[in-house]
Amino acid sequence: MLFFKSLPLGLILLIADVSPSSASLAPRAIQMMHQAAVKHTKSLARDLRVAFGGILVTQPPSTNTHVVYCKPGRSGALGGTASGGNNTSSGGTSSRPPSSTSRAGSSSTKSSSSGNPTGTPPASSPWKLIESHQGNNFYDGWDFFIGPDTPTQGIVDYVDQGTARANGLLEVNGNGNAIMRVETTPNVPNLRKSIRITTQSQFNGGLIIMDSVHMPTGCGTWPAFWTNGPNWPHGGEIDIVEAVNDYTNNQMTIHTDPGCRLTTGDANALKISGNVIGGTDCAAATTGNQGCGIRSTMGNSFGAGFNRNGGGTYAMQWDTSGISIFFFPRGSEPADIANEVPQPATWGLPQARWPADACDPFKFFNNHHAIFDTTLCGQWAGSAWNGAGIPGQEQSCAQRTGVSTCEAFVRANGASMSEAYWEVKYVKLYTFQG
Repeated sequence: MLFFKSLPLGLILLIADVSPSSASLAPRAIQMMHQAAVKHTKSLARDLRVAFGGILVTQPPSTNTHVVYCKPGRSGALGGTASGGNNTSSGGTSSRPPSSTSRAGSSSTKSSSSGNPTGTPPASSPWKLIESHQGNNFYDGWDFFIGPDTPTQGIVDYVDQGTARANGLLEVNGNGNAIMRVETTPNVPNLRKSIRITTQSQFNGGLIIMDSVHMPTGCGTWPAFWTNGPNWPHGGEIDIVEAVNDYTNNQMTIHTDPGCRLTTGDANALKISGNVIGGTDCAAATTGNQGCGIRSTMGNSFGAGFNRNGGGTYAMQWDTSGISIFFFPRGSEPADIANEVPQPATWGLPQARWPADACDPFKFFNNHHAIFDTTLCGQWAGSAWNGAGIPGQEQSCAQRTGVSTCEAFVRANGASMSEAYWEVKYVKLYTFQG
């Protein structure tokens, strides 16, 4: 477990003032405030993705050995700005359904066959599709984060859409899938170019479904697909897909204000297929910012295992019953998802679930945006460079590469970034209509 040093009070006040709710501030003013904040800080959170609009909480050391990871919010960047996509609509949506219970290199991209969705789709669904990103219009409605990955000290420079396309990092391929790559130049002096995008729209409750053919993997990589609210951790954070290096089992986590917890660490009692790995307290302030994490038991839920199987589909359900995350490996996707009439109550056990009885999902989570990013090294992938024993990482990256540090390896081995790309078929957001 790695912990961070306290931020200067002046930086905290600057960050606190620049919240996603401050929509009336001009982008230039926000950028100037962020730049000022950067000048006032000498160090940032270790092993944390610091919330852009949030306040960090310094905690005493813990004996827990699970990796801490938190990510910054949508607006307000320590050293970064946002560049809008083509779609400028950004209205929010709210979804509060009744409580429910679940029953048990450019040529290097690869698109799998879609497989045959399982089951017979229903004629209708209580969930209404309100936003879809796919095909040639995938990048409409996203903001591009611009600037270095200051919050997590990753050695990437996030670039705007035009720069990304000009450098071959961004495209929609011949299969209609969105590609987001990391720069593969053989040697770089410092930072590799990468992509981070955030939905312009926000939501309160809902069902978000993401189908991906390929995700970044390999020593030095740290990809994530997640959602985040304002003023971290007050608006909450939901990590849907995240891990580092050669890990093959996805890790799902929530981070909240005090008062949210899991009722138990027993997977059977929680009715989940994953394993609780970081305790039952989900509050950032009382867990050293680690929240409460659940790791998948499936070796094809992340990284190389996911990619070899042709990917799969993740779904995050946020309603009055709580927050649940489902995963369907390629070929096992329910037919109701393929036909846009999702029926989560028929999907069986989720991989992760945080029930509402101990964590009110509309008290601890609000005004979320969905985010894709890929950073390199930084406070998780870098600190785990010499670690082993996690599924997929039976041998450390230091041993596998023969290089002593993550940063030295990544800067001198552009070819090793050939698998560091997202290939996404779609992202769809549904709201409950009853």
